[in-house]
Amino acid sequence: MSGLFVYPVKSMRGIACTQARLGATGLQWDRQWMVVDEKGTFLSQRTHPRLARIVPEITADALVLNAPDAPVLRVPFTTIGAEVPVRVWKDSCLGVEQGAAAHEWVSRILGRPVRLMRVAPDMQRTANVEFAGTTPAPITFPDGYPMLVCNQASLEDLNARLGEQLPMERFRPNLVLAGVPAWAEDRIAAITFGPVNLRLVKPCVRCSIPSLDHRTGDPATDPLPELRKFHFDKVLHGITFGENAVIAAGAGTVIERGAPCQVSFEAPAGA
Repeated sequence: MSGLFVYPVKSMRGIACTQARLGATGLQWDRQWMVVDEKGTFLSQRTHPRLARIVPEITADALVLNAPDAPVLRVPFTTIGAEVPVRVWKDSCLGVEQGAAAHEWVSRILGRPVRLMRVAPDMQRTANVEFAGTTPAPITFPDGYPMLVCNQASLEDLNARLGEQLPMERFRPNLVLAGVPAWAEDRIAAITFGPVNLRLVKPCVRCSIPSLDHRTGDPATDPLPELRKFHFDKVLHGITFGENAVIAAGAGTVIERGAPCQVSFEAPAGA
């Protein structure tokens, strides 16, 4: 495993970690907060690329946000606001208001009225059972699954085709595999390390975010036209890169970047 990332606020900058605790909903602090509009619908870099300029930090007692030409925002973990309905795609969720100061700060960065929400303690949201299976896979505010796994060799192959060096951060993975062939993730059924077992359940259909500079949100080299040539999923009707994963075992374990892991492959069709 060559990379480990968490994204405390949905669609803001990620944090590269040397270690992270795995919880029932994914890595600790991952997508615990998100920005919503007046209707409570989540915002992302797809429509608000300035989110990429906001850099989160997790301290002992607060979420801290930094952005160019703005004062530092500190949001204590103890912030308790009203619980209100919010939405991630088609999912109805519950968010906790993070206070007027947080709302005003993010609104100023994005240039429109928005609110900062945290996952409500009693929110119940699960990954799609069509792919995740009938055992509930609880999630916070990601698009749809607890974790995203990408493969370093696949990025290197894509970069060779592009003739450029796109960073892995463009694809916003939680876990980056190393030591397996390019595109092997398409056939991996599970990843294990220690007591942890992650099941890879669905290819990740990509949107426009990988075409944005992950530090600024400005338009940059778009990898999707090249990926479309050889990595278009006819069943999902989309260009894919990486695999969504659910947690089969090991919640509570601390994962370390660089830790050895084992992969098991799907049985060949007709085997």
